[in-house]
Amino acid sequence: MSTDLRPTAATAGGRATSSDWWRTAAIYQVYPRSFADANGDGTGDLAGVRSRLPYLAELGVDAIWFTPWYPSPMADGGYDVADYRSIDPLFGDLAEAEGLIRDALAVGIRTIIDVVPNHVSDRHAWFQAALEAGPGSPERERFWFRDGSGEHGELVPNGWESEFGGPAWSRVTAPDGTPEQWYLHLFAPGQPDLNWGHHDVVREHEQILRFWFDRGVAGIRIDSAALLAKDASLPDVLADHDPGEHPYVDREELQDIYRGWRRIADTYGPDRILIGEIWLPDAERFARYLRPGVLHSAFNFGFMTSPWDAAALRRSIEETLDVHDSVGAPATWVLSNHDVTRPVTRYGRADTSFAFETKRFDTPTDLALGHRRARAAALLAMALPGAYYLYQGEELGLPEVEDIPAERIDDPMHARSGGVDPGRDGCRVPLPWSGDAPPYGFSPVPVEPWLPQPGTWAGLTAAAEAADPGSMLALYRAALRIRRDDPDLGYGGLTWIDLGPDVIAFRRGDDFASVTNFSGGPVDLPTPAQTWLASVPLEGGRLPTDATAWLRLDS
Repeated sequence: MSTDLRPTAATAGGRATSSDWWRTAAIYQVYPRSFADANGDGTGDLAGVRSRLPYLAELGVDAIWFTPWYPSPMADGGYDVADYRSIDPLFGDLAEAEGLIRDALAVGIRTIIDVVPNHVSDRHAWFQAALEAGPGSPERERFWFRDGSGEHGELVPNGWESEFGGPAWSRVTAPDGTPEQWYLHLFAPGQPDLNWGHHDVVREHEQILRFWFDRGVAGIRIDSAALLAKDASLPDVLADHDPGEHPYVDREELQDIYRGWRRIADTYGPDRILIGEIWLPDAERFARYLRPGVLHSAFNFGFMTSPWDAAALRRSIEETLDVHDSVGAPATWVLSNHDVTRPVTRYGRADTSFAFETKRFDTPTDLALGHRRARAAALLAMALPGAYYLYQGEELGLPEVEDIPAERIDDPMHARSGGVDPGRDGCRVPLPWSGDAPPYGFSPVPVEPWLPQPGTWAGLTAAAEAADPGSMLALYRAALRIRRDDPDLGYGGLTWIDLGPDVIAFRRGDDFASVTNFSGGPVDLPTPAQTWLASVPLEGGRLPTDATAWLRLDS
């Protein structure tokens, strides 16, 4: 099947339809289990998303990115994929996905899907065949099966650690119960790593890309994009590695892999894109993935993880723009996703940065302060040059849910940390749409959602906020509309305005300016200017602390 489903001026409702739409797009992340439930089973589904497309169109986003919707045992929230050419029955079926892609395009919204190339589910047909075939078989060469060390192979092959804690190896058992080989999993045991030195793995993923591009998806988000290639000798990780020489992070072989993917994407037209999830501290190494002919864009995690501090955020902005300008790629700006503590909670803490190793239960939080800063951060991020990603519920100002009963926690990070890490479920709680009590319109009937919703969210439902001109939703709708329609917020860079060390201020184009106040008191705004949008009301014409204002400068 080969279908050209790119939006036209008619289907896009008057929005820009250029092939490089992705350079300035607003992209909304959908976590399918938690967005909207149409069939009343307590789990979100694709029919639920289709029913809420008018909401997304009114919000003003250009694309929706779906975390994995494929068949999966859900050992890691769907990132353990059993079949890339189908849809998990929890969410619907392939026909439903194709209908959703068409319906979204009809209202000017493109679709981006997640591909997880580092690993598959242990229920995947390839891994099941590898278990059945036994040691030394061709089927096992698609993975990283190794004999253990120690006298009887009882010790792990090397000292690699799982991203979720504990060893990155699990041992399989032969049909007669005898302990056998070990297999590598950089994440959960249900996610065996693929061997990207094997031609079957390369060819299969190229076919997966074509399968979904044929069905009209606009882009592919590549999970854990820097981890695919491994040193076949499986050496231990050292304290220092030369660039490109880590045994499994950011290896040189990745460049050829993604150049092959780019050639496939380009055959579908310049509007099809590849987006990498790349966590790398080295800016120059990061930029190599964004050179012409490799990936189109990658997530900018430095901005998201920075503390609420003028110097830190300005430094992140400057470094991000410099890195992307060096290779002609657009920057991306992200405040949250399905893996990190929600901004309203994070910005209300003493430590406003984010790092997985510092997440703990019972961290004191000032939600009022966090809400105020989250509003300011949203306007700051949306004013910057490049693409803006928002995670579902961010536009409602949802806080992290931190009192999920232990027996309901689903995330493997919690279990593998021995309960120290609270896991990521707190940002994955189903959305509240309407009503005064759970499930808040998430499901069409009274049912317990797959994760429990707080009983205090009545004022945070989409319906309640739509009726409140001062709500977070109203702010996001106004900002996204301005961002889409104002030519100054399209292409081009920024010019800094010096308003002191505790203020981030810049001009976009001739007429637009953004000012964010991190100081302890109100600050004067540039004059002459008119305030177009502000995260909180001004105080005597001055911008209060922890606030952002968008200005129309008078010439």
